[in-house]
Amino acid sequence: MAFLAACGGNDNNASNGGGDTAAASTATNETADITANPDYQKGLDLISKSDCLTCHKVTEKVVGPAYQDVANKYAGVDTAVTYLAHKVIHGGSGVWGPAMMTPHPQLSEEDAEQMVKYVLLLKTK
Repeated sequence: MAFLAACGGNDNNASNGGGDTAAASTATNETADITANPDYQKGLDLISKSDCLTCHKVTEKVVGPAYQDVANKYAGVDTAVTYLAHKVIHGGSGVWGPAMMTPHPQLSEEDAEQMVKYVLLLKTK
């Protein structure tokens, strides 16, 4: 839902979230080698160029939920990619608490879906 809670729309977050890329690799290598999945790298690239990592980390809650928590909640939900991509683009609140996820209308549906596919690959359950 609001898995990118309160994220703005700037593109200058390389310094804000670059460190989480290593965390993503470490966290995923411990569970399975999902880094070989093309959706993993494409989604990670898009997220690293966005402001997402300002509010989210792979394994810990910041402003919004941890990516792994989102992945675990929506694991096996057939409509998760479409539903969550819509939330990324249009924003929302209430699912993960009162924090509002800022809309990202500059993202294409395709890019938002690719980002969500990456997040969903991070499930631990």
